[in-house]
Amino acid sequence: MTPAEKVRTFPTTPGVYLMKDQEGRVIYVGKAVNLRNRAGSYFTAAAAAERRTADLVPEISDIDYIEAESEVDALLLESRLIKDIQPRFNSLLKDDKTFPYLQITTREDFPRVEFTRQPRSSGVRLYGPFTSAGQLRGTISVLQRIFRFRTCSLDIEENDQRWRWFRPCLLASINQCTAPCNLRISREDYREDIRKLRMFLDGGRQSLLRELQQAMQEASAQLLFEKAARLRDEIKALENLKLRGDLESHAQPEVFYIDPRKGMTGLRKILRMDADPRRIEGLDIAHLQGSDTVASLVQFIDGLPFKPGYRRYRIRTVDGVDDFASMREVISRRFSGNAAEENPFPDLLLIDGGKGQLNAVMETFEMLGVSPPRTISLAKREEEVFLPGQSEPLRLSRHAFGLRLLQYVRDEAHRFAQHYHHILRNSSSIGSRPAGKGRRRGPRADDENQ
Repeated sequence: MTPAEKVRTFPTTPGVYLMKDQEGRVIYVGKAVNLRNRAGSYFTAAAAAERRTADLVPEISDIDYIEAESEVDALLLESRLIKDIQPRFNSLLKDDKTFPYLQITTREDFPRVEFTRQPRSSGVRLYGPFTSAGQLRGTISVLQRIFRFRTCSLDIEENDQRWRWFRPCLLASINQCTAPCNLRISREDYREDIRKLRMFLDGGRQSLLRELQQAMQEASAQLLFEKAARLRDEIKALENLKLRGDLESHAQPEVFYIDPRKGMTGLRKILRMDADPRRIEGLDIAHLQGSDTVASLVQFIDGLPFKPGYRRYRIRTVDGVDDFASMREVISRRFSGNAAEENPFPDLLLIDGGKGQLNAVMETFEMLGVSPPRTISLAKREEEVFLPGQSEPLRLSRHAFGLRLLQYVRDEAHRFAQHYHHILRNSSSIGSRPAGKGRRRGPRADDENQ
């Protein structure tokens, strides 16, 4: 049969097709969701005239195929074959650094999986190059739902307990990441997931399925039902990996996360500080049903929450809703007398609010005769940064690492203040004493002992 006749016998399943010349050499490898339709498209009048295929089509003397279980498998198989065979008409991939790779780091406690066009020469395991950036991103997203690896750039160390207070990104909430950034998974368990991923990427899908099935049976025999259920779900996800659509439609959108180190470096540059602000405190004021006012002060060290340094205040001297007066009271209680001696000043103090709130804070420092730490405010609506003595705010890129860190501190202060509201509201609704007058839980409640 001629190649055009032969493709009519191809299956309609995913796979790769291999085009050969008169001497039987593979001259082109392609991926298909539907082998018969995709390979058959080369033997049309339009393909013979198409600039990209006009030189290839006359040299096709034979064509073969290899079936794959899914579009993901087909994409990975195409990449491996192109890398091994180096077909002449896949010459688009000559410049390896131009086309995308899937890169897995190997020298980290919690290896990351990355999309990259500039692969490292050491410390990584590379898969690729791939012909389509969109399809590679889609593949990473699909595999992440099964193996739940991280794709962020955070430098996470297992023994650094500060990560226990880090807020994971959206992927953890939708169960696509095991959140090593919050130490929710051990180093050994996470690296085991990466080993399974690598086995799959290396073409060992069936071996991996057999391994998972055996592990599930052993867990069930040992009455470890939670582990057995998790393994069952992994097996089911691998068996159901039968994509038929365009992988580009599965590409995961960028997830908002905060890189602590880059955030501190960004703030140093933006605020023209002499050193990175390693100790940051954030202040927020909140109101309970328009009457009782509370405040929260959160502390970050090296860009991560430090919950032993959290403080909460119940405003004593202000009647009604007056954010400026409430700010003055909190600043006085935090930065004067014994409180200031016991707790060193931060490198950076962040006020939740605009120019008015910042001015009220700076006036309080002046009234106290206290030399203030570097102090700024962040306004919610436009995310503008206000500096003392400057009439116009700084407007940072929404993607700036420095702004992201400020937003993290501001949002954490707001969350902690709202949490205190819930405590007071629950206490008042059942007619009990406010939290802190009995047995204390969590961060110190300064409103009761200052």
